[in-house]
Amino acid sequence: MPTKDAKVPAKNPGRGADLRRADATVGSPPDRPEQIRNVALVGHSGSGKTLLTEALLAATGAISRKGSIAEGTTVSDSEPAAIHQQRSVALSVVPIGINGVKVNLLDTPGYGEFIGELRAGLRAADAALFVVSAVDDIDAATSALWTECQRARMPRAVVISRLDHPRADFDAALARCRQAFGDSVMPLYLPVGTGTATTALFGLLSGTVSELAADNPLPVFRNADDVELRASEAARSALIEGIIAESEDETLMDRYLAGEEIAADILVQDLETAVARASFHPVLPTSAETGLGLAELLESMTRAFPSPVERELPPVTDLAGSPAGLAGCDPAGPLAGEVVRTTIDPFLGRVCLVRLFSGTLREDSAVHVGGRGLADRGHEDHDSDERVAHLYSPFGSSLRPVPYCVAGDICALTKLGAAETGDTISAKELPLLVQPWEMPQPLLPVAIEAASHGDEDVLAKSLGKVAAGDPALRVERNPETHQLILWCMGEAHAEVVLGRLRDQGVNLHTVEVVTPLRETFSARAAGHGRYVKQSGGHGQYAVCDIDVEPLARGAGFEFIDKTVGGVIPGPFIASVEKGVRAQMQKGVAAGFPVVDIRVTLLGGKAHSVDSSDAAFQAAGALALREAAAATRIQLLEPVSEVTISVSDEHVGAVMSGLSSRRARLTGTTSTGGDITEIGAEVPDQELLRYSIELRALTSGSGRFSRSYLRHEPVPASAVRPTGKG
Repeated sequence: MPTKDAKVPAKNPGRGADLRRADATVGSPPDRPEQIRNVALVGHSGSGKTLLTEALLAATGAISRKGSIAEGTTVSDSEPAAIHQQRSVALSVVPIGINGVKVNLLDTPGYGEFIGELRAGLRAADAALFVVSAVDDIDAATSALWTECQRARMPRAVVISRLDHPRADFDAALARCRQAFGDSVMPLYLPVGTGTATTALFGLLSGTVSELAADNPLPVFRNADDVELRASEAARSALIEGIIAESEDETLMDRYLAGEEIAADILVQDLETAVARASFHPVLPTSAETGLGLAELLESMTRAFPSPVERELPPVTDLAGSPAGLAGCDPAGPLAGEVVRTTIDPFLGRVCLVRLFSGTLREDSAVHVGGRGLADRGHEDHDSDERVAHLYSPFGSSLRPVPYCVAGDICALTKLGAAETGDTISAKELPLLVQPWEMPQPLLPVAIEAASHGDEDVLAKSLGKVAAGDPALRVERNPETHQLILWCMGEAHAEVVLGRLRDQGVNLHTVEVVTPLRETFSARAAGHGRYVKQSGGHGQYAVCDIDVEPLARGAGFEFIDKTVGGVIPGPFIASVEKGVRAQMQKGVAAGFPVVDIRVTLLGGKAHSVDSSDAAFQAAGALALREAAAATRIQLLEPVSEVTISVSDEHVGAVMSGLSSRRARLTGTTSTGGDITEIGAEVPDQELLRYSIELRALTSGSGRFSRSYLRHEPVPASAVRPTGKG
């Protein structure tokens, strides 16, 4: 049950501001992991996660009044992008206190493009609370996330929210949950209504009804009447049988079937055990607007969800890669924590949210910051020793100073110079590495340029800060097109990243992404290079004749010398090759590198005084350009091997979409359940915005991966302006 004086009311943080130190004080942090619950709120955007967080904060006295999404005054969403889009775009940690237990609520974004923040929240959590709207359908992305949590054996419960909405239908929402999540999803309470309004909850195990009164934030309990008991009889029987089926007492089912009344405390104990081991998933009806079900939800989170000591630690090794052998979530164990989010505050500098898996972190302690295995996300391996100057408990966008943080808790560290999201925080004398969590590949490229030469340094510094805190963002300087590419999860993610850069004072604009094509000769051709300059004094003289022929795809470059009689001195033969290679890098038609040719040097002329290395390099380049002008130059485009994972219902639409993108299908494979993997070879030009199309075709549930396969000739019908000079 909630307590009205659990926390001192905190001031709402300033809207649009970065993290700030909060002046409000809190009680002492937990001394033991058993006093902590880490719960991630997950669900589709608009399902009510942020409003539920606000309602729980108000119910426990952590804030004096609930904030508004429309007004941008919620505790969870203070970033300008979140206020502008009116949806969460970043992970937010909000602790509440109830009956001596600290519950760290991790409010995660519901929109699929912010999956990096969602994965970070799941990494820091020990249980997941799926928030499902009583008005809307369950989207495919939420179903896929449930399956992902199921594979990880993460304890889960379901909250059916927005019961105050005129179109709310609890029974229909429950049916959708059972269809999407399975038969182990069962309600603990049923809504009791007066007309179209839901004003109370009937407890299926207790047989009591909790009613809300307008002048009392706490529910009032009464015994259910005969009508309510009869109406809930089927649901109560199904719940009891479901709990007994999960019980470790094998005699319980026989006793129940024999007509014995099983004591409620036995059922509750078995229920809590089943929830903690992720085999049973209670459903709780709520309304953030009226406060319905909040007391029941708080009780369920503190009693049924596991503490950190009941969950396995992620793999932890020493710097050499050997298992660290941590005993578990022990405050007295070796220090091991992970940075799950990084932000940059103009006053506090780098602020890192850290989930502590082992040990105890204190102010003024020396720590090791290590990042390994994140090169694929654009973060090179790094190590540094630093000192923790200040330790905080995060409260949305505010920071509250605390003297220590024990294993299982979440804290915030400031002014760590090198820490990035995904890094490990460990003791200086015993450096450790926590295995990074898996992240999907960002597949939407966005090319950006500084608005002026003076903005380039500002852009470089700001990009480093933004990339350090975004686990889903990858920054690349393409070595062939020389474009600065931001690889994002989608358009909404790209908008947030660009907004963060501009908020830091970066003047930039986006440009068309240039696909790194190649050029090659389509037929044999001859080239004559003559570079003669005479302007008084020492001149320049070099003449060469070459033959160019195409090679098989992927053969590379060959240079053959067939000169005779020393018409070109030996040292200048290498100069001709150097000039040819330099021109190949520059291109001979569209400005892309030339590949897969054989150049044969047939003859030439030299001058005893005026010939030089530079002259023969220039002659070699001129000869290649002349040969190119004498034949047709074929453009080659990169082709990737693509694997697309979609539900069976979307296979037809996805395959139809691929056919319009010049894809060659290589096969389909069923991976179990209703998921199919589609293999295809697709030109990179057709993949530039494919992540957006796939999201639209599959309601956000489709995923794809890609890897470079080869370069192939570009069909004449597919040649597009490249934007490359």
